[in-house]
Formats: sequence, C-alpha cells, structure tokens
Amino acid sequence: MIKPQKLKRGDTVAIVSLSSGMAGEDAFLWRTEQGIKRLEEVFGLQVKVMPHALKGTDYIYHHPEKRAEDLHNALKDPAVKAIICAIGGNESIRLLPYIDFETIKTNPKIFTGYSDSTIGHLMFYLSGVSSSYGPALLTDFAENIAMDDYTVASIHQTWFSSKVIGEIMTSSTVREVGLKWTPENQFTARRQLPNNSYEVISGQGIVQGHLIGGCIESLSDLRGTSLFPELHHFEGAILFLETSEEYISAETLESYLRTFAVMGIMDKVNGIIVGRPQNGVFYEAYKEVYQLIMKECQCDHKPILYNASFGHNEPKFILPYGLQAEINAYEKNFTILENAVID
Repeated sequence: MIKPQKLKRGDTVAIVSLSSGMAGEDAFLWRTEQGIKRLEEVFGLQVKVMPHALKGTDYIYHHPEKRAEDLHNALKDPAVKAIICAIGGNESIRLLPYIDFETIKTNPKIFTGYSDSTIGHLMFYLSGVSSSYGPALLTDFAENIAMDDYTVASIHQTWFSSKVIGEIMTSSTVREVGLKWTPENQFTARRQLPNNSYEVISGQGIVQGHLIGGCIESLSDLRGTSLFPELHHFEGAILFLETSEEYISAETLESYLRTFAVMGIMDKVNGIIVGRPQNGVFYEAYKEVYQLIMKECQCDHKPILYNASFGHNEPKFILPYGLQAEINAYEKNFTILENAVID
C-alpha cells in the first residue's frame, strides 16, 4: 500500500462532505465551526473548507458530481496534506461514476472518516493507497467541551508520527450517545461510561494480516459493485467490522455475516476485530451471532476480538487500511505493526 505523508503543525487539511451535507445546515454550523476550531487549536492545522462542502443537505444530495469534484481538487492541491470527512450518511456510492482512481493513486494523502465513508476508503484501498478509518469533523473533532484524550492520542500516533503505531488498548470510557446537537447543548458534556477491555469471543492463537473492513451496513450495500473487494483482497487479512447508529437487529447482522461467509470471506481472513456496538445496544446478541456464523462455516478456530474502540464510538482509535496488524487472543490484545504515514 502507498502511505501518505505525515502531518505537522502548520499543515493544511481539507474538509469535504462526501455523504450527508448536514455540516452546511444552519442548525449545525456551530458544530462545524467547533470542529474546525479544534483542528486549528489542538493540532495547529490550517483548515480549507472545499467549495461545496457546506452547501447543505439538499444540494449535496442532488450533486454527487460536486462532492467528487471537491475530493479531486483536495487531492490535487499541493497545500492540502489531509482530507477529513465532515460526517457519514448513506449514499456516497453515488460518487462512484465520477471518481478518478488515478487521481487518488498519484496524490496519496491522509483520508479519514467512518460509517458511510467506508465507501470512500475502499476507493482509496482499491487505488492502492492506505486511508484511515477514523474520526470525522462533526463527531470527534467537534465533541462538546473538549476532544477526548484517547482520540487525540490516536491522531498524533497515527498521522503525526512515522513510527510504528504499536499496541492499541480499548478506551477506558465510552461516551453515551443521545444528547442532541443543538446550540443549547453545546456546553453540556456527554456522560462518560466505563468501558471494558477486549473480549475473545471465538477462536484462539496469534494471527497477523492486513487490515480491511468498515461499517458492515455500508460494506453489505456494496456487494455486486466494483467497489466491493474481490475475494483475494481478504486472503490472510484481519477483517474489522462495526455497526452503525441505526442499531440493526441481530437477525440482520446474521444475514450480513452469513452472506460474507457464503462468499468465502471468513475462509480467507486470519481473524476479525469487532467494534463495540454504539451505546452497547445488542452487545450480547451480536456476540452470539458472530459465534454462530463462525461455527457454521467451520471458522470458529479463527480469533475474534470484540469490544474495540473504533467506528461509531467516541473516543475512538484509527484503523489504517492495508497495514499489517496482529490479534493475540492469548493476551487479548491488538497491535498495528506498521507506521501509517511516512516522513
């Protein structure tokens, strides 16, 4: 995989809205501004908002070609060192007809987001460029009162340093989701609840492999398209999966995972790391589904590490696509074995 250059204070980052356009809605502009302020003050970065990023939900929805144009222009701009998605959504697949994969490949830059941004990440992955399944502007950077130290540490470790990332612990706390994004609530801190360490819910041993995955709903929506990775991309991989804020039922998760198993994906991967379900919804039921599916496809010897702090969780750590990682089921730990960026 091609790795982007690391960030340093004074660098410019670009804001794009590749999915939902809510960052440009009047009701949420205070939150957009708060996220930008954190990029400037916490990390010492300059922020460039791409021309169409704040044109609002209706415009963004009806103009996927302009979303792609913003991405291309951010990639081609030599001053821009990283691209940050404003938020996820549910239909960034509509960018696909307008994407120039050669532009991505020849202009490797840090790209971050999660949820529906899975689709953007796979555009980078299939272009041979490592991207970061990680924080978004309106959520992590714009957290009420202050950003979480755990998230800030992951950003410094992953984007500002060319050293090997190393072992990733779970966050000791998790933010409770439910406080509405209103100006009246912006000075109200969300509750922090205690969080546990990793759980090994299937398999044993120590396995290594390259990271590939994302939000399971987005991945499932991509099946049959040119963006869904071919089976060989999963060979020897560590698959990372998480569910969104829609709290899909255990039955729906079972359907998604069973299809992946029938496709041969579970046979190919070396192990799986699963993000903590948001707000702990269906926490136990989801575990049982993973155990059921792995037993069905006779892959229950492969380790699954559960309750990871990524995806639809705050605080969160960053998962760089394509990098080698390790699951140690004996010690219940997870390690990223490479650096995500270069000098």
